[in-house]
Amino acid sequence: MTHEVSDSGSSADSDDSGDWRGWREATGAALYGPSGFYRRPEGPAGHFRTSVHASPLFARAVARLLCHVDEALDRPERLDFVDMAAGRGELVTGVLTALPAEVAARTRAYAVELADRPEALDPRIEWLPEPPPGITGLLFANEWLDNVPVEVAEVDPAGVARLVLVRRDGTERPAEPVAGAEADWLTRWWPLPAEPGLRAEIGLPRDTAWASAVASVARGLAVAVDYAHTADARPPFGTLTGFREGRETAPVPDGSCDITAHVALDACALPGARLLTQRAALHALGLTGARPPLALASTDPAAYVRALAGAGEAAELTAPGGLGDFGWLLQPVGIPDPLL
Repeated sequence: MTHEVSDSGSSADSDDSGDWRGWREATGAALYGPSGFYRRPEGPAGHFRTSVHASPLFARAVARLLCHVDEALDRPERLDFVDMAAGRGELVTGVLTALPAEVAARTRAYAVELADRPEALDPRIEWLPEPPPGITGLLFANEWLDNVPVEVAEVDPAGVARLVLVRRDGTERPAEPVAGAEADWLTRWWPLPAEPGLRAEIGLPRDTAWASAVASVARGLAVAVDYAHTADARPPFGTLTGFREGRETAPVPDGSCDITAHVALDACALPGARLLTQRAALHALGLTGARPPLALASTDPAAYVRALAGAGEAAELTAPGGLGDFGWLLQPVGIPDPLL
């Protein structure tokens, strides 16, 4: 699910101008158009594996986070859980299952997604195209912002950062110099040296999308979890890429693949936010990946095997160089940070 896309770069100065679009417009159409990649019946899980799909332990950890938010809110009569970019509802379903009965009875669950509602989804889950207003609880956006389309800039031989236009087959060409608010964003968050070929993804639409999502929370916590980088370690050639059937591929905006780019989460952060790794966040939620004591193998072999499997799943979710390096952006609204 994403917010509106712009038409930057849609009018290039050539006879075939209709074939060329800015990456933001092209990605929006390829992912979310009537026959876009995210409209497909198999959903995101058919093409790539997120933390949600890696282990049910992730949903259980999010359920524990919701319980922490519930406590910070003094156990309100109605507790909201909003799953942004819900895919086919896997996370919100897992969270409802993992909640203590008393908390689940007070929880209103929402899945925010542009694709159609799955037929077999739990009837307790409300399916919406955008977050509801006045949320009291937890808004959780797992791998949403990386699919909010952005423009791409590249430095030309004269050292000028220009917008990049693209065709449906992935062919690119430079357009006009980056200007206005987009240029201001680059200067502040991703300054490009005057070295030809250097690239950046202009994250301004993600900042706006995140601010809008946070604004829907009246009291509680908003969390964005994503592939991320910060100002001290921006990748020199950007991160735009594609995924299809579990494999990384060229980012071709024809609807045949996912198109994603890592998120400048530090630029998205609003006052009072905190940025940490998934490893640190899940550790704070009690998910450590520690192996069970060997003595359990002799006293209760079945329990030992289950605990060992759980430790392996937890280790994957928190692994350095993998899922553990994902960024978590925590944005409290009217409550203390529940993980401090």
